[in-house]
Amino acid sequence: MPLDTPAVAIPATLTGAARVLVHAGRLDATTALALTQTARQQRQGFATVAVDAGAISARALAHTLARTLALPLLDLDAFDTRLLPRGLLDTRLARQHQVVVLGRRGNRLFIGGADPTDQAAAERIKFATQLTPEWVVVERDKLVRLLDATAEQLPTPSGGTDFRFDLADEAAPAPTVEATALSAEVEDAPVVRFLQKMLIDAVNARASDLHFEPYESHYRVRFRIDGELREVVQPPLGIKDKLASRIKVISRLDIAEKRVPQDGRMQLNVGTRTIDFRVSTLPTLFGEKIVIRILDASSAQLGIDALGYEAEEKARLLHAVRRPYGMVLVTGPTGSGKTVSLYTCLNLLNRPGINISAVEDPAEIRLPGINQVDVNEKAGLTFAAALRAFLRQDPDVIMVGEIRDLETADIAIKAAQTGHLVLSTLHTNDAPSTLTRLLHMGVAPFNVASSVLLITAQRLARRLCEQCKAPAALSREALLQAGFAAEELDGRWQPYRAVGCAACNNGYKGRVGLYQVMPVSEALQRLILAQGTALDLAQQARREGVRDLRQAGLVKVRAGVTSLEEVIAVTND
Repeated sequence: MPLDTPAVAIPATLTGAARVLVHAGRLDATTALALTQTARQQRQGFATVAVDAGAISARALAHTLARTLALPLLDLDAFDTRLLPRGLLDTRLARQHQVVVLGRRGNRLFIGGADPTDQAAAERIKFATQLTPEWVVVERDKLVRLLDATAEQLPTPSGGTDFRFDLADEAAPAPTVEATALSAEVEDAPVVRFLQKMLIDAVNARASDLHFEPYESHYRVRFRIDGELREVVQPPLGIKDKLASRIKVISRLDIAEKRVPQDGRMQLNVGTRTIDFRVSTLPTLFGEKIVIRILDASSAQLGIDALGYEAEEKARLLHAVRRPYGMVLVTGPTGSGKTVSLYTCLNLLNRPGINISAVEDPAEIRLPGINQVDVNEKAGLTFAAALRAFLRQDPDVIMVGEIRDLETADIAIKAAQTGHLVLSTLHTNDAPSTLTRLLHMGVAPFNVASSVLLITAQRLARRLCEQCKAPAALSREALLQAGFAAEELDGRWQPYRAVGCAACNNGYKGRVGLYQVMPVSEALQRLILAQGTALDLAQQARREGVRDLRQAGLVKVRAGVTSLEEVIAVTND
């Protein structure tokens, strides 16, 4: 601040350019207050109102702000406008905030404006461009002439004109007055384009989930790629409510309800491709956290060979799912690919002569030819209720999203014993412990022994990038400790490690399944009837040639598909 600036009593209500001009003696406090009120009423910037009212000239305003705030001053008449960059900032946003893009250096965007104290403009520009704005002061009259001369058509959002959202088919409740106002508010071009960009970027990055997370002092967006969460951007904190409302609008959720969790769906059409998303909202201390799961129906159409089963594991699974009745269980933690495995099996069975019914919470992948039902506990449609209804619908194959309680387990097992093939999931660590879990739930041992045909436990491990993986220098002791047998260390194969390149994520690209495929043999049935422990069952399965998850992972290490470090991480139960 210049030393000769007069000391002036400045009202606390004056901010930004008004406060600077009063402090510099260019405006009196009364005039500045009146202009500030006018600017708020007209929803315009203070600099625009002050110049238009004749309270100060555009030249005096620019020179005062530049000198007082120690910012560069540029004469636009002396600037070759043909050198102005194009496409860095939406034209409509530039005209709304009366700024012009002068250039870019790294992550900094140099913008010319008449009011460099306009923090709202700076935040919106940062949000829209993901660059840090650096102000250069220009004279307002010259800026207006330049904006008029360089006005061009608003560029289309990412994805082109074929990009659009499809609202859910379900009937939505009539919007309230508050909801209507919020819906109109979120039709904000930067918010819309930002959401579109995040969704397309997530799909292109092969992400499985997007996390929109508000905190006290910042807001972040993370993608889950190959099982790991990675922060991709920190948009301005002020857009969290508009972004949440925008997502709710296109997911047919109640945008006025922010106190309880909500679940919805939406579709994204890009050209001829349709992508489904599942939306979940959660009230947190600092706003609504939103998680969007990408539901890629094409993953269930890839076929069993793409999932990573070894030849003998594939043969066991196919033999079980082609049986006319019985139960096949898939087990593993959340996010281990159980749903994709189940739908791959259903696709193998999905023929015109077979009636397939599936109940899930909710149905993640929609496939033609399968009668899919969503659980609705509020309406009384539980897994057990749906299963009872299925048995009156002349089914051949029944898929239950998850066996959670004894009632569901009993009905599913009775269905498996009465001529139906039942596919379902449980949350257990491995295949042998699944049998003991059913027993602990209260299912009779003879029912488990007579109905369960096969159990598959699975994990997902990251694939090594084929372009950059490199030989790993691992000692014999380390390999033996990891689980390799001494006879396997014959020097005929080479372990690999992750390196990292431009085509992958820290040396990994995509994921592959690790499977423990355990048919329920007669020996295992006798152990079940004798109520043997999970350890007894595991030892018997091992004697029958069933690999555990660690051994299945070591097979992938020998094949150079993944690294030993990754296998140890995902099978360290």
